[in-house]
Amino acid sequence: MGVAAGEGGAERAASYGEVFGVGEFRWLWGAQLGSVVGDQLARVALAVLVFERTGSARWAAVSYALTFLPDVVGGPLLSGLADRYPRRRVMIWCDVGRAGLVAGMAVPGAPLWVLGVLLVLVQLLASPFQAARAALLPAILSGDKYVLASSVSNITAQAAQLAGFVTGGTLVAAFGAHNALLADAVTFGLSAAFLWLGVRERPLPTATEVRPGWWASVSAGARLVWGDRRLRYLVAMACVAGFYVSIEGLAAPYAASIGGGPAAVGLLLAANPAGQMVGMILLARTPPARRLTLMGPLAVGSCLPLIGCVTQPGLWVTVGLWLVSGLCASYQLAASAAFVLGVPDDQRGQAFGLARTALIVSQGIGVLAAGTAADRWAPPMVVAAVGGIGVLVAAGAAYGYANATRRLA
Repeated sequence: MGVAAGEGGAERAASYGEVFGVGEFRWLWGAQLGSVVGDQLARVALAVLVFERTGSARWAAVSYALTFLPDVVGGPLLSGLADRYPRRRVMIWCDVGRAGLVAGMAVPGAPLWVLGVLLVLVQLLASPFQAARAALLPAILSGDKYVLASSVSNITAQAAQLAGFVTGGTLVAAFGAHNALLADAVTFGLSAAFLWLGVRERPLPTATEVRPGWWASVSAGARLVWGDRRLRYLVAMACVAGFYVSIEGLAAPYAASIGGGPAAVGLLLAANPAGQMVGMILLARTPPARRLTLMGPLAVGSCLPLIGCVTQPGLWVTVGLWLVSGLCASYQLAASAAFVLGVPDDQRGQAFGLARTALIVSQGIGVLAAGTAADRWAPPMVVAAVGGIGVLVAAGAAYGYANATRRLA
């Protein structure tokens, strides 16, 4: 991976100073902040606007759910744009498009169905943007600097989402939903400006002189991911998130089952994401080779603590178990970096989009299945069962990846 060497030639982890010392990354990071905060602002502002218009919590929830559905379609079908056109240009046009669409949503009196259509289009553009960004990052930072930059990006995404929720609620309360949507459009415009000013245009990577058609690109990406055992098991390892993320959907009934109120729900919801942020910081500071060695055990560890909920412990023990689960879930950093670097440059956008879609679908299925089970069995028992099944899946994926790696060694 071209990592830096320490004393005696041993591998060492890159530093945050080295990563932020690269000017292009600073601009790309600023664009990510604007894009993610913009996504969250759109979700909050539209949910509030729909509720104000209809007075229906159900329709407000439907409008929020609409923001996730386009990822399932956009991932496999639109991420390939990052392999067909220069990636910086794809990101800029996605941001410009989203700025215009969100500004259209801010027009007073627009019918709700129009707002829904515009929101879906906004979220569809997120897929090629994310794919282009993931494919571009290894061209800006190589070796372990890339891995640490991925850590910074993941932490930033989670922090920016939280900031987007808080800022969205504050802006809507202070200025109204329409003005909040205009502010949202500005964040996308700033993201495009950062990319235009600070990121260099790079030629499109091509393996052949002939550019494949759209469907051929989608099919080739699917064959690549499915045909390479290492990539296949890395995707399977990523999809273990469907087990440990499902507990977030059970936070409210779990809190009620142990006699907790809204504050307990908040603590439970915060435990896993907080653990992930700390875990990624710690994992990024370990030597690169050690990171790959820890990936499998950490994947198992992301689900193993959840089995402890079978004893139906109190709130703070549960928060501790979920926090440890989040710490171990930091393995996603190593898995994501290994996946992106294991894909040919000219197919990175499409492959990343397919993997991202698998991750989103696994999380949705996990939350739905766990919620359905909790209607019949006690939530702590469901969490424990989810943890047990997740351990088996994680162990199988980790073994498969290790075995495939040994065969190629």
